[in-house]
Amino acid sequence: MQDGVVKRGDLGVVAVAERAAVDAAAPRVKAPRRVGLRLALAASGGGHVRQLLDLEPVWSAHDRFFITEDTALGQSIAGGGERTHFVPHFALGQARLGAPLKMLWAGLRNCIVSARIILTERPDVLITTGAGACFFAVAWARLIGARVVLVESFARFDRPSKFARFAAPLAHQRVVQAAALTPYMPDALVFDPLRILDTPAPPKRALLFATVGATLPFDRLVQAVAELKARGDIPEEVFIQTGVGGRRPVGLPSAETLPFDQMQTLLSQADLVVCHGGTGSLITALRSGCRVIVMPRQAALKEHYDNHQAEITRAFAARGLVTIANTTDELAAALVTARAKPRVCATTDAAELVGYLRGVLVAIHPSAA
Repeated sequence: MQDGVVKRGDLGVVAVAERAAVDAAAPRVKAPRRVGLRLALAASGGGHVRQLLDLEPVWSAHDRFFITEDTALGQSIAGGGERTHFVPHFALGQARLGAPLKMLWAGLRNCIVSARIILTERPDVLITTGAGACFFAVAWARLIGARVVLVESFARFDRPSKFARFAAPLAHQRVVQAAALTPYMPDALVFDPLRILDTPAPPKRALLFATVGATLPFDRLVQAVAELKARGDIPEEVFIQTGVGGRRPVGLPSAETLPFDQMQTLLSQADLVVCHGGTGSLITALRSGCRVIVMPRQAALKEHYDNHQAEITRAFAARGLVTIANTTDELAAALVTARAKPRVCATTDAAELVGYLRGVLVAIHPSAA
């Protein structure tokens, strides 16, 4: 811990006892003095933590800290001066991808790190947008008496995530962002934030930006873009963000990860975006007025923990916001279709949810008004 920021990368094979000894010998930095409410803002990498950033009007006036994963966006939050604690990546789907021991080890480390954060910071309220990497933070926060507010991911249109199913019983307030989820969580409030904008799309240049998101590599998408570029189906300039450990095609500019400001610069310039089906990637591309083609990850190919990306892309395609491609040939056809379509700008508007959450905080502590 340094300057109020805890940074936790992959601990590899370091034993828990050995890590505890190292931490015990390190100087401790006390949590800042409490003024009014202290908020814990907990979300895993990618679209989950971006949803928390959309809620800035709720938390900006309070003593707060973030709990997230050590991704490029997480680093950007910490680098922007926010008190930020990093927890190891943990998801039940790791077992589905054939790594149950890795999942258990990640869960143990996550539980220990989360306990240290919550017991040190002692938040009054924890607001979470999921997912698995934040479950133990939710559990520890509830254990010490904090108010827990769960906002189910915008990525869930048909049914709740496993995170929500496990964490909902621990939450005092529950919010979903699609009406179809209410049969699963009858007491949850519904706030649908998706908005199509009337503003004209900004000028662009002949650039195709391919991005696979912050959490997992996606070599099938990268290979499809590289193959189409090689055979001449993509005359545009290409830049690819491959994910950590992902395939980096020879002869094409690429990076495993990008700082959030560099990602925004590429999106502001790119006419075409080819991305996975994560809501963070989709919304940031649509905000920038890009023509968006989506290749959803498939659980059967061990590209993700489940098939929720197919659910997301179907919902966006039904609103005319994206074109879907599942194979290289479908991507070639989707590029032709996308180039012929007018560009559309869309975003998420969290104003109604912000108003509700402000009311929750005021009810807890009148000085939050």
